[in-house]
Amino acid sequence: MAELTLHTPLTALKGVGPAKEKALAKLGLTAVADLLAYFPRDYEDRTLRGDIQTLPLEEPVCFAAMVAAPFHTTFLRKGMDLTKGRVVDAAAQVEVTFFNQPYVRSALTPGETYYFYGKLTGTGRRRQMVNPYFERAGQNTFTGGIMPVYPLTAGITAKFMGNLQKAAAQCVPQIQETLSDDLRAAYDLAPADFSYRAIHFPQSWEELERARRRLMFEELFCLNLGLTLIRGRRSQQAAIPFAKQDLEAFTAGLPFTLTDAQLRSAREAAADLKQPVPMNRLLQGDVGSGKTVVAAACAFLAWENGCQSALMAPTELLAQQHLKTMETLLGKMGMKVALLTGSMTAAQKRQCREALESGEIDLIVGTHALLSEGVEFRRLGLVITDEQHRFGVDQRAALSAKSGGAQRPHVLVMSATPIPRTLALMIYGDLDLSVIDQLPPGRTPVDTMLIGEDKRQRLYGFVRKQVGLGRQVYIVCPAVDQEDTEGMKAAEQFGQSLQGQVFPDLKVAIVHGRMKARDKQAVMEDFAAGRTDVLVSTTVIEVGVDVPNASLMIIENADRFGLSQLHQLRGRVGRGQHQSYCVLISNNRNELTRKRLKTLCATTDGFVIAEEDLKLRGPGDFFGARQHGLPQLKLASLEGDMRLLHQAQDAARGVLADDPDLSRPDHAPLRLRVEQLFRENGDIFN
Repeated sequence: MAELTLHTPLTALKGVGPAKEKALAKLGLTAVADLLAYFPRDYEDRTLRGDIQTLPLEEPVCFAAMVAAPFHTTFLRKGMDLTKGRVVDAAAQVEVTFFNQPYVRSALTPGETYYFYGKLTGTGRRRQMVNPYFERAGQNTFTGGIMPVYPLTAGITAKFMGNLQKAAAQCVPQIQETLSDDLRAAYDLAPADFSYRAIHFPQSWEELERARRRLMFEELFCLNLGLTLIRGRRSQQAAIPFAKQDLEAFTAGLPFTLTDAQLRSAREAAADLKQPVPMNRLLQGDVGSGKTVVAAACAFLAWENGCQSALMAPTELLAQQHLKTMETLLGKMGMKVALLTGSMTAAQKRQCREALESGEIDLIVGTHALLSEGVEFRRLGLVITDEQHRFGVDQRAALSAKSGGAQRPHVLVMSATPIPRTLALMIYGDLDLSVIDQLPPGRTPVDTMLIGEDKRQRLYGFVRKQVGLGRQVYIVCPAVDQEDTEGMKAAEQFGQSLQGQVFPDLKVAIVHGRMKARDKQAVMEDFAAGRTDVLVSTTVIEVGVDVPNASLMIIENADRFGLSQLHQLRGRVGRGQHQSYCVLISNNRNELTRKRLKTLCATTDGFVIAEEDLKLRGPGDFFGARQHGLPQLKLASLEGDMRLLHQAQDAARGVLADDPDLSRPDHAPLRLRVEQLFRENGDIFN
């Protein structure tokens, strides 16, 4: 076989035929370099432990033992056989059982020593093990050390992936070093070749930690370099400056007084809108904090300066909700507000597009339909997107591009997911940040409580009481269908059992993400109109229609959700004048889990919750899907190590102060690494 290089296709490796090639491609793996950059998601401690007798029970352990006698297979019934035998060390023995693996009779030779990995059960000297992984001593590859655990897909086993990584390891010396000697010395970072070898084949936990720290630093460092370069590129773009700034005229026309936080955010945005470069601002605030009013203020300033605005929402229901709000806030000031969604008739869409192009519409509210071909603006000056993490950089850019000409529209991004400031700057690193950190007066806090399964009947009584008072109820399940998971409530089956057995006299409806958009819409509209008493749902209602009459949110298997997501779900109630409640159901007795859930019961401050979520579980809970268009970080998860992020930010600032566009020859590998990380932002250096 020809010598391997980082660019060698995986089909050149042993065992990779057409089927395996296709399966690996699903994981994003096509060349040797992809393999080396495909980091383990976890590690198993398969280092050899002591005598069998001293090993702990009910947890994975690895030990050496000799096969005492031949293994025998017993056929119990069709499709079920047991292969049993004994293995021993100097002090004890283990009865080992394999289900449906008769080949182990010939694989385990009496008198030979093997390494076994699995869970021990039993008492005293009588110990058992079921289906352990085993290898002959001296020929071991996957036992006797720290074993990486990789994300896999159908057709790719852990053993096969391990063998591929072993073959790829010979190319580690070809990986270019991106961090200078001075930088590595300043931040005590390991070299690239050591780190890539140790991340896949660590000799010790200390070695693994050193490798992880270097690779995480590199990711965060390159992320900060790229985001700074994107900001620099933005400052070179042109936008229409909104010179007229009569915010007082806008606030005077409102039927309420803005909170200090709303006014501060509106002024921050207005200052950006005055500039001849595009505003790119993230407006962050808890559910019900009044972000839409700030967006309306920006749309008013656009109108005052002869420009149109577009507001894009992730669902039709939310778009319709925004339409009503914007018509209430801006209609009486003389602005023409309209709606464009996928479910409108062809004639309605055509009429809307014509009015947009002629400039008759001042603010268009819509869904992804705003991105469709044929939607043109006369003079688009402002783009507003709601719930940014459901769109992403690429879609935001697609809408911005509809402005035509050399000038780009200003961009305001709204998010009701509270994120700690440092993490927000990382996730939305190409945006400036405004935070609405207070709620309008008159909002009643939602009472939140944590209960176990033993209180279920009392809870059902409380549901009936709320419905009897004319209120409505949400019940959220973590799964769609019983096949999806074991031990968790599934919306489909649970909703049917509630309707059939628990609440046959109430109107129960079911909604989840696998339903057709039209069916989903109909169910949600029925609930919003008060035609449904109980809505059993998955998290599709996390960002949904405003139903002031809903007063009770029940979350099944609450331990399966992140804190920030639970807080978002809780925000669906407490939107009207009635006292509202959120009930978390969980039988999980884990101390950390209960601490997380009790945090939610103790506070309704989304930013406090977000900080706690970050501390306890890392940022994976903030969003179910990654940011479209922003780099996907493979290792850096910020789980408690904000110090590393700050160090990476400092290092990036230092490098760019010396070489603003990374054009120096010695920065060529670093520049390439940043380009690779920001592959979807391909014009980062153009």
